[in-house]
Amino acid sequence: MKVLLLKTSSLGDVVHALPAVTDAARAIPGIRFDWVVEESFSAIPGWHPAVSRVIPIALRRWRRGWRKAWTSGQISSFLIDLRREHYDLVLDAQGLFLKSALPGLAVRGPRAGFDRRSVRDPWAALTYQRQYPVSKGLHAVERNRRLFAQALGYEFNSDHLGYGINMALPSRGECRGEGGLRSYLVFLHATTWPNKHWPEPYWAALAELAGGAGYPVLWPWYTPDERLRAERLIAIAGGELAPRLDLNGMARLLAGAAGVVGVDSGLAHLAAALECPAVTLYGPTSTNLTGAIGQRQCNLAVNQPCAPCLSRKCKLSPLSGSGTNKLFGPEIKPLCFSSVPPEKVWEALSTQMGLNAGS
Repeated sequence: MKVLLLKTSSLGDVVHALPAVTDAARAIPGIRFDWVVEESFSAIPGWHPAVSRVIPIALRRWRRGWRKAWTSGQISSFLIDLRREHYDLVLDAQGLFLKSALPGLAVRGPRAGFDRRSVRDPWAALTYQRQYPVSKGLHAVERNRRLFAQALGYEFNSDHLGYGINMALPSRGECRGEGGLRSYLVFLHATTWPNKHWPEPYWAALAELAGGAGYPVLWPWYTPDERLRAERLIAIAGGELAPRLDLNGMARLLAGAAGVVGVDSGLAHLAAALECPAVTLYGPTSTNLTGAIGQRQCNLAVNQPCAPCLSRKCKLSPLSGSGTNKLFGPEIKPLCFSSVPPEKVWEALSTQMGLNAGS
Protein backbone atom coordinates (compact mmCIF):
# COMPACT_ATOMS: atom_id res chain seq x y z
CA MET A 1 0.00 0.00 0.00
CA LYS A 2 1.32 3.45 -0.93
CA VAL A 3 0.19 6.54 1.01
CA LEU A 4 0.98 10.20 0.49
CA LEU A 5 1.05 12.01 3.84
CA LEU A 6 0.47 15.76 4.01
CA LYS A 7 1.98 17.04 7.27
CA THR A 8 4.00 20.10 6.42
CA SER A 9 4.77 22.04 9.61
CA SER A 10 5.62 23.05 12.27
CA LEU A 11 8.61 21.16 13.67
CA GLY A 12 6.63 19.89 16.65
CA ASP A 13 3.67 18.91 14.45
CA VAL A 14 5.94 16.90 12.16
CA VAL A 15 7.45 15.06 15.14
CA HIS A 16 3.92 14.41 16.47
CA ALA A 17 3.04 12.53 13.26
CA LEU A 18 5.84 9.97 13.58
CA PRO A 19 4.06 7.65 16.06
CA ALA A 20 1.09 7.37 13.67
CA VAL A 21 3.44 6.27 10.89
CA THR A 22 4.90 3.68 13.27
CA ASP A 23 1.39 2.41 14.10
CA ALA A 24 0.52 2.05 10.42
CA ALA A 25 3.75 0.21 9.61
CA ARG A 26 3.09 -2.18 12.49
CA ALA A 27 -0.53 -2.81 11.47
CA ILE A 28 -0.07 -3.03 7.68
CA PRO A 29 3.08 -4.91 6.65
CA GLY A 30 4.69 -3.40 3.58
CA ILE A 31 2.92 -0.03 3.75
CA ARG A 32 5.06 2.81 2.41
CA PHE A 33 4.70 6.56 2.85
CA ASP A 34 5.71 9.52 0.75
CA TRP A 35 5.61 12.67 2.90
CA VAL A 36 5.02 16.30 1.87
CA VAL A 37 6.74 18.53 4.43
CA GLU A 38 7.99 22.11 4.70
CA GLU A 39 11.52 22.22 3.30
CA SER A 40 13.13 23.33 6.57
CA PHE A 41 11.82 20.18 8.31
CA SER A 42 12.48 17.74 5.46
CA ALA A 43 15.13 15.80 7.39
CA ILE A 44 12.62 14.43 9.91
CA PRO A 45 10.42 12.14 7.76
CA GLY A 46 13.55 10.51 6.35
CA TRP A 47 14.46 9.28 9.82
CA HIS A 48 11.50 6.86 9.74
CA PRO A 49 12.06 3.54 7.93
CA ALA A 50 8.47 3.44 6.60
CA VAL A 51 8.97 6.67 4.63
CA SER A 52 10.15 6.06 1.05
CA ARG A 53 10.27 9.59 -0.31
CA VAL A 54 10.27 13.07 1.18
CA ILE A 55 8.71 15.82 -0.96
CA PRO A 56 9.72 19.28 0.29
CA ILE A 57 7.29 22.17 -0.05
CA ALA A 58 8.46 25.78 0.32
CA LEU A 59 5.27 27.57 1.38
CA ARG A 60 7.08 29.74 3.92
CA ARG A 61 9.54 30.93 1.31
CA TRP A 62 6.96 31.23 -1.47
CA ARG A 63 4.75 33.45 0.68
CA ARG A 64 7.49 36.08 0.58
CA GLY A 65 7.19 36.22 -3.21
CA TRP A 66 4.44 34.22 -4.90
CA ARG A 67 5.07 35.76 -8.34
CA LYS A 68 8.77 34.89 -8.31
CA ALA A 69 8.01 31.37 -7.09
CA TRP A 70 5.58 30.87 -9.96
CA THR A 71 7.58 32.48 -12.77
CA SER A 72 10.77 30.68 -11.76
CA GLY A 73 9.01 27.34 -12.11
CA GLN A 74 9.40 26.33 -8.45
CA ILE A 75 5.68 25.77 -7.91
CA SER A 76 5.12 23.95 -11.20
CA SER A 77 8.09 21.66 -10.50
CA PHE A 78 6.64 20.86 -7.08
CA LEU A 79 3.23 20.03 -8.60
CA ILE A 80 4.81 17.82 -11.25
CA ASP A 81 6.69 15.98 -8.49
CA LEU A 82 3.43 15.48 -6.59
CA ARG A 83 1.76 13.89 -9.61
CA ARG A 84 4.56 11.43 -10.33
CA GLU A 85 2.66 8.56 -8.74
CA HIS A 86 -0.86 7.39 -8.07
CA TYR A 87 -1.49 6.71 -4.38
CA ASP A 88 -3.85 4.32 -2.65
CA LEU A 89 -4.59 7.15 -0.21
CA VAL A 90 -3.73 10.82 0.16
CA LEU A 91 -3.91 11.54 3.90
CA ASP A 92 -4.03 15.14 5.12
CA ALA A 93 -3.00 15.15 8.79
CA GLN A 94 -2.38 18.92 8.79
CA GLY A 95 -5.96 20.04 8.17
CA LEU A 96 -5.22 23.51 6.76
CA PHE A 97 -6.53 24.58 3.35
CA LEU A 98 -3.46 26.42 2.06
CA LYS A 99 -0.73 24.35 3.72
CA SER A 100 -2.03 20.86 2.97
CA ALA A 101 -5.50 20.51 1.44
CA LEU A 102 -4.79 22.69 -1.62
CA PRO A 103 -1.56 20.84 -2.55
CA GLY A 104 -3.45 17.59 -1.97
CA LEU A 105 -5.85 18.45 -4.77
CA ALA A 106 -3.00 18.01 -7.25
CA VAL A 107 -2.28 14.43 -6.17
CA ARG A 108 -3.65 11.36 -7.92
CA GLY A 109 -5.51 9.26 -5.37
CA PRO A 110 -8.47 9.42 -2.95
CA ARG A 111 -8.12 12.19 -0.36
CA ALA A 112 -8.86 11.72 3.35
CA GLY A 113 -8.63 13.78 6.52
CA PHE A 114 -10.42 15.00 9.63
CA ASP A 115 -14.14 15.75 9.31
CA ARG A 116 -15.53 19.31 9.53
CA ARG A 117 -15.91 19.21 13.31
CA SER A 118 -12.44 17.79 13.89
CA VAL A 119 -10.30 19.66 11.37
CA ARG A 120 -8.42 22.87 12.17
CA ASP A 121 -9.67 24.61 9.02
CA PRO A 122 -13.22 23.62 7.92
CA TRP A 123 -12.43 24.68 4.34
CA ALA A 124 -9.85 21.90 4.19
CA ALA A 125 -12.49 19.24 4.87
CA LEU A 126 -14.35 20.25 1.71
CA THR A 127 -11.49 18.79 -0.35
CA TYR A 128 -11.61 15.33 1.25
CA GLN A 129 -13.51 12.41 -0.24
CA ARG A 130 -13.26 10.55 3.06
CA GLN A 131 -13.69 12.30 6.42
CA TYR A 132 -13.11 10.95 9.92
CA PRO A 133 -14.12 12.30 13.36
CA VAL A 134 -11.38 12.78 15.96
CA SER A 135 -11.95 14.85 19.09
CA LYS A 136 -10.14 18.18 19.24
CA GLY A 137 -9.74 17.64 23.00
CA LEU A 138 -7.14 14.90 22.51
CA HIS A 139 -3.39 15.35 22.47
CA ALA A 140 -1.99 16.06 19.00
CA VAL A 141 -0.11 12.74 18.93
CA GLU A 142 -3.27 10.77 19.70
CA ARG A 143 -5.29 12.75 17.15
CA ASN A 144 -2.83 11.73 14.46
CA ARG A 145 -2.81 8.11 15.56
CA ARG A 146 -6.61 7.89 15.60
CA LEU A 147 -6.90 9.55 12.18
CA PHE A 148 -4.41 7.10 10.64
CA ALA A 149 -6.20 4.10 12.18
CA GLN A 150 -9.58 5.12 10.77
CA ALA A 151 -8.30 6.15 7.36
CA LEU A 152 -6.17 3.02 6.90
CA GLY A 153 -8.63 0.57 8.44
CA TYR A 154 -6.87 -0.87 11.48
CA GLU A 155 -7.76 -0.84 15.17
CA PHE A 156 -6.27 1.98 17.22
CA ASN A 157 -4.16 0.79 20.16
CA SER A 158 -2.98 3.47 22.56
CA ASP A 159 -0.15 1.21 23.80
CA HIS A 160 3.30 0.90 22.24
CA LEU A 161 3.79 4.51 21.25
CA GLY A 162 6.97 4.75 19.22
CA TYR A 163 8.46 7.52 17.11
CA GLY A 164 10.35 5.07 14.92
CA ILE A 165 13.41 7.28 14.52
CA ASN A 166 16.14 5.24 12.84
CA MET A 167 19.36 7.18 12.37
CA ALA A 168 22.92 6.97 13.63
CA LEU A 169 22.99 8.75 16.99
CA PRO A 170 25.65 9.02 19.71
CA SER A 171 25.20 7.21 23.00
CA ARG A 172 24.00 9.19 26.01
CA GLY A 173 26.91 11.06 27.58
CA GLU A 174 29.25 10.25 24.70
CA CYS A 175 32.11 12.70 24.14
CA ARG A 176 31.00 15.57 21.90
CA GLY A 177 33.63 16.13 19.26
CA GLU A 178 37.36 15.63 19.47
CA GLY A 179 38.31 16.13 23.09
CA GLY A 180 34.86 17.64 23.60
CA LEU A 181 32.47 17.83 26.51
CA ARG A 182 31.35 14.68 28.29
CA SER A 183 28.01 14.44 30.10
CA TYR A 184 26.86 17.85 28.94
CA LEU A 185 23.40 19.43 29.24
CA VAL A 186 21.51 21.22 26.48
CA PHE A 187 19.31 24.21 27.32
CA LEU A 188 16.76 24.94 24.58
CA HIS A 189 16.02 28.57 25.36
CA ALA A 190 14.53 29.60 21.98
CA THR A 191 10.88 29.66 20.90
CA THR A 192 8.73 31.67 18.51
CA TRP A 193 6.10 32.94 20.98
CA PRO A 194 7.26 35.81 23.24
CA ASN A 195 5.05 34.40 25.99
CA LYS A 196 6.73 30.98 25.96
CA HIS A 197 10.15 32.32 26.92
CA TRP A 198 11.35 31.31 30.36
CA PRO A 199 12.88 34.40 32.05
CA GLU A 200 16.58 34.89 31.35
CA PRO A 201 17.47 35.26 35.07
CA TYR A 202 15.95 31.80 35.57
CA TRP A 203 18.07 30.32 32.74
CA ALA A 204 21.17 31.84 34.29
CA ALA A 205 20.35 30.47 37.74
CA LEU A 206 19.66 27.01 36.27
CA ALA A 207 23.02 27.04 34.46
CA GLU A 208 24.75 27.88 37.74
CA LEU A 209 23.00 24.93 39.42
CA ALA A 210 24.13 22.68 36.56
CA GLY A 211 27.70 23.95 36.78
CA GLY A 212 27.72 23.39 40.54
CA ALA A 213 26.77 19.77 39.89
CA GLY A 214 29.62 19.38 37.38
CA TYR A 215 27.61 19.59 34.15
CA PRO A 216 28.71 21.99 31.40
CA VAL A 217 25.83 23.59 29.50
CA LEU A 218 25.54 23.95 25.74
CA TRP A 219 23.37 26.80 24.42
CA PRO A 220 22.05 26.09 20.88
CA TRP A 221 20.88 28.84 18.52
CA TYR A 222 19.74 29.30 14.95
CA THR A 223 18.64 32.92 14.44
CA PRO A 224 20.76 35.99 15.30
CA ASP A 225 18.41 36.89 18.17
CA GLU A 226 18.81 33.40 19.63
CA ARG A 227 22.57 33.70 19.44
CA LEU A 228 22.49 37.07 21.23
CA ARG A 229 20.37 35.59 24.03
CA ALA A 230 22.71 32.63 24.38
CA GLU A 231 25.73 34.93 24.54
CA ARG A 232 24.09 37.06 27.23
CA LEU A 233 23.42 33.96 29.32
CA ILE A 234 26.93 32.61 28.80
CA ALA A 235 28.38 35.93 29.96
CA ILE A 236 26.34 35.67 33.18
CA ALA A 237 26.33 31.97 34.00
CA GLY A 238 28.88 30.29 31.75
CA GLY A 239 28.56 27.42 29.35
CA GLU A 240 29.42 27.07 25.69
CA LEU A 241 27.77 28.40 22.55
CA ALA A 242 26.80 25.45 20.38
CA PRO A 243 27.56 25.68 16.66
CA ARG A 244 24.70 26.57 14.32
CA LEU A 245 23.28 23.14 13.47
CA ASP A 246 20.74 21.71 11.05
CA LEU A 247 18.14 19.23 12.28
CA ASN A 248 20.41 16.22 11.80
CA GLY A 249 23.08 17.95 13.87
CA MET A 250 20.60 18.96 16.56
CA ALA A 251 19.31 15.40 16.82
CA ARG A 252 22.85 14.14 17.40
CA LEU A 253 23.55 16.90 19.93
CA LEU A 254 20.37 16.14 21.89
CA ALA A 255 20.81 12.37 21.74
CA GLY A 256 24.28 12.64 23.29
CA ALA A 257 23.22 14.94 26.12
CA ALA A 258 22.95 13.79 29.72
CA GLY A 259 19.87 16.00 30.04
CA VAL A 260 17.83 18.63 28.23
CA VAL A 261 15.73 21.55 29.45
CA GLY A 262 13.56 23.44 26.99
CA VAL A 263 10.60 25.72 26.57
CA ASP A 264 7.62 24.54 24.50
CA SER A 265 9.24 24.34 21.07
CA GLY A 266 9.77 21.90 18.25
CA LEU A 267 13.25 21.00 19.49
CA ALA A 268 11.85 20.12 22.92
CA HIS A 269 9.43 17.71 21.23
CA LEU A 270 12.34 16.27 19.27
CA ALA A 271 14.27 15.72 22.51
CA ALA A 272 11.29 13.81 23.91
CA ALA A 273 11.05 11.70 20.75
CA LEU A 274 14.74 10.84 21.08
CA GLU A 275 14.08 9.68 24.67
CA CYS A 276 16.44 12.24 26.17
CA PRO A 277 16.16 12.81 29.93
CA ALA A 278 14.30 16.09 29.56
CA VAL A 279 12.15 18.75 31.19
CA THR A 280 9.92 21.03 29.11
CA LEU A 281 8.42 24.23 30.51
CA TYR A 282 4.85 25.26 29.72
CA GLY A 283 3.32 28.69 30.33
CA PRO A 284 0.62 29.78 27.85
CA THR A 285 0.21 26.41 26.14
CA SER A 286 -1.47 23.19 27.26
CA THR A 287 0.38 20.02 28.18
CA ASN A 288 -2.87 18.11 27.62
CA LEU A 289 -2.99 19.09 23.95
CA THR A 290 0.64 19.56 22.94
CA GLY A 291 2.80 18.40 25.85
CA ALA A 292 6.06 16.70 24.95
CA ILE A 293 5.75 12.90 25.13
CA GLY A 294 8.68 10.58 25.77
CA GLN A 295 9.81 7.79 28.06
CA ARG A 296 12.17 10.09 30.01
CA GLN A 297 10.16 13.29 29.61
CA CYS A 298 8.78 15.57 32.34
CA ASN A 299 6.52 18.54 31.57
CA LEU A 300 6.32 21.37 34.09
CA ALA A 301 3.33 23.67 33.63
CA VAL A 302 2.79 26.96 35.43
CA ASN A 303 0.35 26.94 38.32
CA GLN A 304 -1.63 30.10 37.71
CA PRO A 305 -5.35 30.80 37.22
CA CYS A 306 -4.83 32.34 33.78
CA ALA A 307 -2.97 29.37 32.32
CA PRO A 308 -3.05 28.03 29.71
CA CYS A 309 -4.06 31.34 28.09
CA LEU A 310 -2.95 30.30 24.56
CA SER A 311 -1.84 33.89 24.02
CA ARG A 312 1.40 34.92 22.34
CA LYS A 313 1.83 37.89 24.69
CA CYS A 314 1.23 38.09 28.44
CA LYS A 315 -1.55 40.57 29.19
CA LEU A 316 -0.64 40.94 32.87
CA SER A 317 1.83 43.45 34.30
CA PRO A 318 3.34 44.18 37.74
CA LEU A 319 1.51 46.60 40.02
CA SER A 320 2.53 50.18 39.33
CA GLY A 321 5.59 51.29 41.30
CA SER A 322 5.89 48.13 43.37
CA GLY A 323 7.89 45.84 41.13
CA THR A 324 5.69 42.97 42.29
CA ASN A 325 2.29 41.53 41.54
CA LYS A 326 0.01 40.26 44.32
CA LEU A 327 -0.81 37.10 42.37
CA PHE A 328 2.63 36.33 41.01
CA GLY A 329 5.17 37.66 43.45
CA PRO A 330 8.44 39.23 42.19
CA GLU A 331 8.36 40.83 38.77
CA ILE A 332 8.96 38.08 36.24
CA LYS A 333 8.27 38.24 32.51
CA PRO A 334 6.16 36.34 31.58
CA LEU A 335 4.64 36.58 35.05
CA CYS A 336 3.16 33.11 35.11
CA PHE A 337 6.63 31.51 35.11
CA SER A 338 7.25 32.70 38.65
CA SER A 339 5.60 29.41 39.68
CA VAL A 340 8.32 27.43 37.86
CA PRO A 341 11.60 28.64 39.45
CA PRO A 342 15.04 27.24 38.58
CA GLU A 343 15.26 25.09 41.72
CA LYS A 344 12.08 23.27 40.76
CA VAL A 345 13.32 22.69 37.21
CA TRP A 346 16.70 21.40 38.41
CA GLU A 347 15.01 18.97 40.78
CA ALA A 348 12.82 17.65 37.97
CA LEU A 349 15.79 17.31 35.60
CA SER A 350 17.84 15.54 38.26
CA THR A 351 15.03 13.03 38.64
CA GLN A 352 14.88 12.40 34.88
CA MET A 353 18.64 11.92 34.83
CA GLY A 354 18.53 9.53 37.77
CA LEU A 355 20.52 11.77 40.11
CA ASN A 356 17.98 12.01 42.94
CA ALA A 357 18.12 9.39 45.69
CA GLY A 358 15.59 6.66 45.09
CA SER A 359 14.96 7.69 41.46
